[in-house]
Amino acid sequence: MGVFVLLPLLLPLTAVPVARLAERHLHPRVATRLLSALAAVLAVCSTVCLGLLVVVGTVQLPGHPLPDAWADREAPATAPYEEAAGKGAVVALLAVAVSWSTSARRHRRVRRRAEDALAGVPDGELAVLNDEAAYAYALPGVRNGPAVRAWFTGGRSVREVTSGGRIVVSTAMLASLDADERAALVAHERAHLAGRHHRYLLLVRFAARANPLLRPLRSAVAYATERWADEEAARVTGERRVVARAIGKAALVSRGTPTPTLAGFAAPGPVPRRVAALLEPAPSAVRWPPVFTAVGLAAWAAAAGTLGSALSSANATVTLLLVLKAAGPL
Repeated sequence: MGVFVLLPLLLPLTAVPVARLAERHLHPRVATRLLSALAAVLAVCSTVCLGLLVVVGTVQLPGHPLPDAWADREAPATAPYEEAAGKGAVVALLAVAVSWSTSARRHRRVRRRAEDALAGVPDGELAVLNDEAAYAYALPGVRNGPAVRAWFTGGRSVREVTSGGRIVVSTAMLASLDADERAALVAHERAHLAGRHHRYLLLVRFAARANPLLRPLRSAVAYATERWADEEAARVTGERRVVARAIGKAALVSRGTPTPTLAGFAAPGPVPRRVAALLEPAPSAVRWPPVFTAVGLAAWAAAAGTLGSALSSANATVTLLLVLKAAGPL
């Protein structure tokens, strides 16, 4: 196994350069999917190798997880191990499990509170809450009543379509925007629902919990999902400047979203960069960056690191299985 079991713990560093470059130079839809995929694969490989370290590092410790046949003193000697690494891996793996469990419970708790807040609100995609605090966010997976209805604001009609959730907005947020800006808000949140952005946000959040080196990808994906929704809102409304103005005004009064995994209209982050991007022409929907560019080289380096991480994890796993089989019956 050797160094192969350690490489996946460090190879996430190869994805760090592409995080900032992708969010700046790729279409946000492409950046979201690319960075989420990288984070998922690297997190899985990292966690697998922590598990392997636990197995081979605790061979000679009481209560080791290997079969009874390994109680023979000669059998464990045939497997590579490092007691200190094994103990550290146990602590790290337990920390990952606790972190995942805490994040999942918090997400479910916030979701339940958000759903309870909608009790008594008329059915439909748009849920307006009478609240002096300004906020707007997409709540996926909650839908009662008709999927299509018309919402009129200042004489402007915004047609609602099935998007697998509800758009939650406070009266304070609506009061801070004019009719065109409200239309931009609805289009933005609908894009979050239609694109299932909460899944990407959850994925990269859990990935960052598995390996702290992946935190830059979590931030980059959070920004890319907002930019994705911005571009969709601009496409639907046909008014890039109106969307930019709405985002700027909402950011001044918004308190954010209940949790980072629920996408919002004015989520904390680089709002000036979002506004500046909307004041420029729409980005090109390139599926993969050209090779001989900074973002292209970074993307290929990240892809190589991800492939190396996957191969290292597979090599270490196969090696351990072969060693176990050779050393004694499983």
